[in-house]
Amino acid sequence: MRYEKIYLNQEEFFYLPRPENYGDCLELINSDLHRWQCAKKSKSAVLLYALTHPFSFLVWHRLCAYKGVFFRLCKAMLRVNSFFSKIDIPYTTRIGYGLYIGHKICIVINEDTIIGNNVNIGQFLNIGTNHNTPAIIGDNVYIGPSVCIIEDVKIGAETTIGAGAVVTRDLPAGSTCAGSPAKVLNFNNPGRYVTNRYEFSVPEGQR
Repeated sequence: MRYEKIYLNQEEFFYLPRPENYGDCLELINSDLHRWQCAKKSKSAVLLYALTHPFSFLVWHRLCAYKGVFFRLCKAMLRVNSFFSKIDIPYTTRIGYGLYIGHKICIVINEDTIIGNNVNIGQFLNIGTNHNTPAIIGDNVYIGPSVCIIEDVKIGAETTIGAGAVVTRDLPAGSTCAGSPAKVLNFNNPGRYVTNRYEFSVPEGQR
């Protein structure tokens, strides 16, 4: 696995995994399963299991992250699953370890959005842009239902975004935010809704 350092600001950053083979893709799928069941599975079993799981859409998305021999098949299956699940997350959207989708219905995310590790997203989510400047979302962020995240906002780690919020500006790490436009309510109990986090380590040479 290769890792890319993504900066939210001059001080805050996170590491985004970039798969280099299908084994790395299976590791990402395993991380998503871990968020659901808090248990890792062997790579030989994870793919078959995942394809029968409620988040099979995300499986095909993960497999599209590596442009190998099965890329066209995976891309086609992603398109089919996108139609039936009503989730529009293009294969170019970069997602870290352990994405948790609470309810898979009516989710639209811009193709250039960057989503960190151990992020929760709810139904009726919209992350968009009209100027090719999509959002960057840090690690361990909880995004409630019916949230709109607009343009090039940066959302810090351990942030909680309440249902129905319209995010039009950067949100600081550890904050709880809500409203339209979204405002910081407090800094109590950061990241409390992000459970069963997938733990990973970045090799020393890639830090």
